[in-house]
Amino acid sequence: MRLLNRTAGRLSRHRRGRLAGLAMLMLGLVMTGSLYAAFAPAQAESAESDTELIAEGRELFLISCVFCHGQNGEGVLTEGGTQYGPSLAGVGAAAADFQLGTGRMPLVQPGAQGAAKAPVFNEDEIAALSAYVGSLGPGPAIPDEGDYSIESLDDEEREEAISRGGQIFLTNCTACHNFSGNGGAMPRGGQAPSILNTSPEHIYEAMLTGPGNMDVFSNGNLTPEEKRDVIAYIETMRDQPEYGGFGLGGLGPVSEGLFGWLVGIGGLVGFAIWIAAHSTRTTKAPMKGTDA
Repeated sequence: MRLLNRTAGRLSRHRRGRLAGLAMLMLGLVMTGSLYAAFAPAQAESAESDTELIAEGRELFLISCVFCHGQNGEGVLTEGGTQYGPSLAGVGAAAADFQLGTGRMPLVQPGAQGAAKAPVFNEDEIAALSAYVGSLGPGPAIPDEGDYSIESLDDEEREEAISRGGQIFLTNCTACHNFSGNGGAMPRGGQAPSILNTSPEHIYEAMLTGPGNMDVFSNGNLTPEEKRDVIAYIETMRDQPEYGGFGLGGLGPVSEGLFGWLVGIGGLVGFAIWIAAHSTRTTKAPMKGTDA
């Protein structure tokens, strides 16, 4: 009898163990299915939204951009070998957002570089076109506000970020954009534009994509934090007073030297001529016995 009870107990324990494992397996499947049902629709909706945005951007692209960039963004060459527009494969959504958001594209007319002007497209159209260009190949994405803002830092960290940004700017950017950020002339008809009125987002995108003659400052050249610090320093330059008085546009020694020659020395020469023309001359006759 004891033997039978002991055997039945073992069988009962084994049965409970198998049932418990099966129950745990079923519970895991139910939890997995519940989590998938909770998050998969959001992911599907996001993918569907991105697909619709890209499709909308392609429609705008076919209307406004194919003449220079081709039907698939491959670029267009003329019969003489010159290029209407470069290939857009791999330039990234950030490049399209910068060019369209600053009004540089579409070009009014071919030239050494596109000039900033009022945007032709509205924000939704720019977002759609940027999404389509970004789909043509891997490239820099449009940055988030947290990438170029120092609002999350405390006062001490902000001061440190601005100081670091100033050092980086003076080392890497002043040769083209001037120490005051007002820009200047460049070789082959190019021009480094003023960046004092450029939005932080577009400055970040310019560093990522290198528009025109500008170098590309990838994350290997400047880290995202260093780019953010440069933008923080530029933000402080917008309202910086001219401690030296009349700043002549902040363009540096060229404008100052020109002003010195034309106004300074030119004024002195003119004043000397005026003195010579109005100097007192004697009208007395020469004395007798003296040479006339």
